Amino acid sequence: MNSAERVARRLKGEPVDRIPNFNIFMQFAAHYIGQPLSRYYLDYRVLADANAAVQRDFQLDLFQAISDPYRETADLGGPIRFPEDGLPVREGAWLTGSEDIGALKVPDPGSGRRMSDRLEAVRLMQARSGGEIPVMGWVEGALAQAADLYGFSEVLLAPFDRADWLADLLEFCCQVEIAFARAQVAAGADIIGLGDAIASQVSKDMYEQYALPYEQRIFAAVKEAGALARLHICGNTTHLLPLMAQSGADIIDIDWMVDMGQAAEVFGPTIAVCGNQDPVAVMLNGTPELVREKVKGCMAQGGPRCISTAGCEIPDGTPPANLLAQAEVLAGEG
Repeated sequence: MNSAERVARRLKGEPVDRIPNFNIFMQFAAHYIGQPLSRYYLDYRVLADANAAVQRDFQLDLFQAISDPYRETADLGGPIRFPEDGLPVREGAWLTGSEDIGALKVPDPGSGRRMSDRLEAVRLMQARSGGEIPVMGWVEGALAQAADLYGFSEVLLAPFDRADWLADLLEFCCQVEIAFARAQVAAGADIIGLGDAIASQVSKDMYEQYALPYEQRIFAAVKEAGALARLHICGNTTHLLPLMAQSGADIIDIDWMVDMGQAAEVFGPTIAVCGNQDPVAVMLNGTPELVREKVKGCMAQGGPRCISTAGCEIPDGTPPANLLAQAEVLAGEG
């Protein structure tokens, strides 16, 4: 059973030879093949090579073109700096809060340097997959993209002092992400992940008004284009679970603070819960024995459709023995 078959069967709740592994690798993957982070972010060939290496060595069930949250922002003209071997740095906000959002233009994903680089990564990964390993593209949620352009705190305060302007900004961001998602599916992405990390910091009411409607529209476009939808919101999203279930996602990631069994119950029989051992306390700092214990516990609570992943990105420096322990459990050998 190859990974594509395994994932398809798991999403239907059918028997599989092993539980799929959807760990998110970024910094770890770059350093695993001896490359600086800037090359991983800016050169699709490095991104593809790094993902191929971790997929092979740790029994992942997808290639993933995820890197950082600033691809759209950079191609819109945002001030992003890339240290040689450090995380990208946003050097100030692109928007001031006084712009006419209606005058902004949605960029062509095939023309901007960073969005087109992700498209090339998807094409290369799909060529290497030969249809046997799902390829996952990635977009920002509209609320998360608004924060990238305007500022985290500024977006959280905007409903109180410039609600109409924020609504216009979210509409623009939604259009950017729909265009980018469609382009990635056309390039060969089988799954589109959507990151909306800021959403874990807002109330249910704010999520329902300022995040959920745009997630729904982006995922509707993803499904219309023929791909699966994966929602990823870092942090404690317990208060948002019923609303996240309305996003249209086929797969929903939950972080380690969220109870796996509760999430599976809320999501019901049509959504695969994906999670959720602690990436730091368990994967980075734990022992293989602790990893086995926690992964077994997560999978026991997640139901017949659940998929394994750490609650968020696998930290740089995670011992390979811990990643192999996770793979052993998923194969029924741990």
